[in-house]
Amino acid sequence: MTNIEQQNVVGTAEKESPNGTTRRDFLQGSLAVAGTVLTATVVSPIASAEAKPKRPNLVFFFGEGQRADALSIAGHPILKTPNHDRIGREGVRFRNAFCTNALCAPARAVALTGMYSRSTGALSNEHPNVPLPSDIPLFTDLLREAGYEVAILGKVHVRNGVEERYWDYYFGHNNPANDYANPLFKEGRKGKIEPEKRYHNIYPDDLTVDRALAWLEEDRGDKPFCLLVWFVAPHEPFFRPRRHLDLYNGVPIPKPATFDDDLKGYPGKPKSFVEGENKIGTTSSHVACGSLEGMAKNYYAGLVAVDDNIGRVLDYLEKKNILDDTAIVHGSDHGYFLGEWRLFDKRLMHEPSIRVPLMVRYPKRIPAGTVRDEMVLDTDLAPTFLDLAGVSIPAHMQGKSVLPLATHANPNFRKEWLYEYYEYPNPENVAVHRGIRTERYKLIHYYKDEPEAFELYDLKTDPQETQNLFGKPEHTNLQQHLRDRLRELQAAVPERRDATPA
Repeated sequence: MTNIEQQNVVGTAEKESPNGTTRRDFLQGSLAVAGTVLTATVVSPIASAEAKPKRPNLVFFFGEGQRADALSIAGHPILKTPNHDRIGREGVRFRNAFCTNALCAPARAVALTGMYSRSTGALSNEHPNVPLPSDIPLFTDLLREAGYEVAILGKVHVRNGVEERYWDYYFGHNNPANDYANPLFKEGRKGKIEPEKRYHNIYPDDLTVDRALAWLEEDRGDKPFCLLVWFVAPHEPFFRPRRHLDLYNGVPIPKPATFDDDLKGYPGKPKSFVEGENKIGTTSSHVACGSLEGMAKNYYAGLVAVDDNIGRVLDYLEKKNILDDTAIVHGSDHGYFLGEWRLFDKRLMHEPSIRVPLMVRYPKRIPAGTVRDEMVLDTDLAPTFLDLAGVSIPAHMQGKSVLPLATHANPNFRKEWLYEYYEYPNPENVAVHRGIRTERYKLIHYYKDEPEAFELYDLKTDPQETQNLFGKPEHTNLQQHLRDRLRELQAAVPERRDATPA
């Protein structure tokens, strides 16, 4: 174990949590996630620094509700994202990337910690002012201990905005959507964050990148940097920047094949699915989504604005001749429904909600034009950043670096994984559920329903998840096997009860 791990794990391990489990027990608990026992990467920061004197800078672009198919490189027929595409074209693109809890705040905690929601206690968007447990390091904490300068900008939206952690630069907000016209941000330097301030008549993501570029201009000597640029667009209310106000005028938006399935009675869908209020224009949801066309066009326009800002950062790095010395990672907190079953928003375990983009560009370790189909998760983000920096990956992290896949395909990288969703009933009346996804099958369990309900899909023959196979006699053995594996996966991920307020 490295000095970093000793400081962040061992130093607090003997403190006992209210459920009687010490933090040492918790962090060293069995983590045989998805059938794979996780172990630490045996690369110390010191050894890495001796072998590779010039460590890469790191840039993490994190999208807000960006679907996996919301990229022109992924074949989108309407949306054009040339700057996103450059990352994938000049690096590796993962076609089967997923989030493990499709909701903003918990997904962001997963990305920062490399741990499942149940293991950090950050289960939902509730308790926004309660920090993450102090004995769980963020990957940025470990990078800073290893000599990086770290900055986070944009939509942070995680427990306490992670303001209690040390940031060399902070320019963020903890709001789900912020005020697009007159946004609010907190700014801080060297671990001290000032009160919130309002900025007038500027698009929040434009302001975020303005400040990111200004921070990159500062002199930091030979120290590498890790810059997190987390966008708020296209989060509802789908506010466009003025430069894209006329974008997509006259462009037809096709209905998804399942758009009218609610009129058919949702054949095979359980009661909890039907009663969710995340419906376009047909429920009392807090979001005024009056039409599929208006929502989709505004969503796409927001992503074009994000693409503009990604381009600004890439152009800066190229102008400074440090682009190839910088590892660029692009991902998203969760996906988004754009009319499938007349849904918007996320939360549910169906493919549009859980699939996310993931691309990494770093020419020194990643061949250009690489495409992989292995299943990768948001729990893999933190270990991947540490691997890029040559910093040891703590054993308590429940993901694993995806970098080995950039040079060698590995069909056994991940065969199955756990999904959990907790926030009910507000704001969209989506029932709590958990599930297992394999390369071919998906089982969803609405475990608090009375009676409990399930969805089972063969994604090979039914990729749009229209035929619920649960309860059909010919699939009895399959559904029992998946139920057993779901229990085993859940049991393998420790639950952190002391981190969640009653």
